[in-house]
Amino acid sequence: MTLEEWLRKGEAQLRLGPHPERARRDAEALLLHVVRRERAALLARWNEVLEAEETGPYAALIERRLEGEPMQYIFGETEFYGLPFQVTRDVLIPRPETEHLVEKALEFAAGFAAPRIVDVGAGSGAIAVALAHGLPRAIVTAIDLSSAALAVARDNAQRNGVAIRFLRGDLLAPVSGERFEIVVSNPPYVPSGDRDALAVEVREFEPSLALFAGDDGLEVYRRLIPAGFAALVPGGFLLLEIGFGQSPAIAQLLAETGFAQIEFIPDLQSIPRVACARRP
Repeated sequence: MTLEEWLRKGEAQLRLGPHPERARRDAEALLLHVVRRERAALLARWNEVLEAEETGPYAALIERRLEGEPMQYIFGETEFYGLPFQVTRDVLIPRPETEHLVEKALEFAAGFAAPRIVDVGAGSGAIAVALAHGLPRAIVTAIDLSSAALAVARDNAQRNGVAIRFLRGDLLAPVSGERFEIVVSNPPYVPSGDRDALAVEVREFEPSLALFAGDDGLEVYRRLIPAGFAALVPGGFLLLEIGFGQSPAIAQLLAETGFAQIEFIPDLQSIPRVACARRP
């Protein structure tokens, strides 16, 4: 079968999957991945026969995508804040909305000569690496409970040429007694009861440890916000990614803890996505 015929076959299969609207695009991306060609080269050689040693891998990738596996896990990489990142099923796939948190952290960090920054629940290291890349003078620490996630994050730091201290542990426990100018986190915030409503890519493939946080999704915030306050120097900032509809509860938690200058940054859908607050 020719490349074009294989593409049509892959597209037909994916039209039966969870995302038929992306069938053509995904089938083509998977074919490009297998034959290791640019799209222009593929289009120019539609009539070439797919090599025998490539037919099995292509069929296997189509099957993985048909089951709902995210393209980023299939390829093993993605992009975040203009930087390349390795991703495995041990870490969440970095989302574009998390870039709002990075942008705000960079803005706050500009007010410090050499900010000490800690990323709590680092996952793939996307936030920590992006901040270290954009702030060469910053001293960046990344913490995660998962040793497998930390291994991915270390690889991503090396890949992007940044120096980060990686620590394993729960929330800010590994840096007890230390102080920081900025604490950032994209913690688990999905209510456990919302599991069935999630897309199959998220529900079946991304790590539950990084997604779910009790009945209301606020379980981690209730511990992290007071811990963040204690870890900050006076005038330091806490930045948290939050879920849909959580801003009133987060605002209350921040205020009760003693934070000031509480604000929320909306994402491109005008949903409050990043909570920012300053320790007086």
